[in-house]
Amino acid sequence: MIQPTKGLTGISIRELWSFRDLIIILAGRDVKLRYKQTALGVVWVIMQPVIASLIFAVIFGLFAKLPSDGSPYLLFAFCGMLAWGLFSAAVQRGGASLVENASLVSKTYFPRIIIPLSSTLSALIDFCVSLAIMIVFMLVYQVTPTWRLVTLPLFVFLAMLAAAGASLWLTALNVYYRDFMYALPFILQVWMYATPVAYATSMIPEAYRVWFSLNPMVGIVEGFRWALLGESSVTVSMLVASTLVSGFVFIGGLIFFRRFERGFADTI
Repeated sequence: MIQPTKGLTGISIRELWSFRDLIIILAGRDVKLRYKQTALGVVWVIMQPVIASLIFAVIFGLFAKLPSDGSPYLLFAFCGMLAWGLFSAAVQRGGASLVENASLVSKTYFPRIIIPLSSTLSALIDFCVSLAIMIVFMLVYQVTPTWRLVTLPLFVFLAMLAAAGASLWLTALNVYYRDFMYALPFILQVWMYATPVAYATSMIPEAYRVWFSLNPMVGIVEGFRWALLGESSVTVSMLVASTLVSGFVFIGGLIFFRRFERGFADTI
């Protein structure tokens, strides 16, 4: 029985749980379609962060001599790319998900939020592959993980929370204004340079760090380094800011998505 939704966000956890199989199926389908009929397949997942990290290591580590918080610069850069790659992939897939699944949206009923959420979750598969490469690099550089490694799932959760929130905003806007589909790569590129992926937060003047920390990915990237490498510029205030902003973006995305959901089938 389909009934009107209630509450600020209008999201029924019970209904989403009843459609959990659909979430898993759609996430698996996204992964299969992404690498279907590609010569290299999952190798693309490995090449992108490795090549980017090598470029950062040469330009910023070898030539510019930027600090890396006491870690080998290649590990420092790859760890940043690990966190950013998870967030970026999740936002890209979730942001275009409704338009790409227009036939599903217009033909059958299910909670529409399942589509961006499943697309966002599919990025976790690529993340696991990249994490395995990170472990190999740590073995090569003889960096031993500490007890802080157990906190990594927390930072993964925060990255996914921020990505899901951004995806909900973008995918709803993309239905009505296709400009966002073309603007998204540029937005993510600018966002990456505003995030300490290739440089340490310690380089930012202390007077500006409060504003810098309003970027939720700042605390998340530094948190990844703290959990994996044991060395980072992360602070408690930075983590609090990242958590609060990620939560705000996600809740705001839920409200915004539900506000415009009724017109998706007619507009898409």
